Amino acid sequence: MTSDTPWLNEDELRAWKGVSLMNLQLQARLGRRLAVHGLSYQDYLVLVSLSDQPDGRRRVTELSEELGWEKSRLSHHLSRMCERGLVTKEPCPSDQRGIFAILTERGRSTLATAAPDHVRDVRHYFFRGLSRADVAALADVAEHVMKNLSDESPA
Repeated sequence: MTSDTPWLNEDELRAWKGVSLMNLQLQARLGRRLAVHGLSYQDYLVLVSLSDQPDGRRRVTELSEELGWEKSRLSHHLSRMCERGLVTKEPCPSDQRGIFAILTERGRSTLATAAPDHVRDVRHYFFRGLSRADVAALADVAEHVMKNLSDESPA
């Protein structure tokens, strides 16, 4: 540790710890709730990302970037999802090294069944009691942090 480290002040520390613990506990709770549908929280994120595409497919590299996962982690996760029939993988015809992840009918059906419960849970655990101003402020903070994350290294 160096003495020139700009340590977090009391308010920053409270906010950082709160956001960090909130994120961990929220993902754990939402994951337990999705397990009823045979999905993990990570499965759900993959299925939603694929379902957002008109043809239900995305290049694995794009999906990896969106989720912030290492390509090897995503590849292993997709393989497990393939074994369960939720997605398939196929080579990109225009790029021999590229791979597409593709939402299957089973994956689409599972997502359609899980999504209403998941949205209800998100409303209950995350949005309940927040004002429109709170939600707008959270969206602004998230956009700001995502922008900061696009910068590879701190100054």
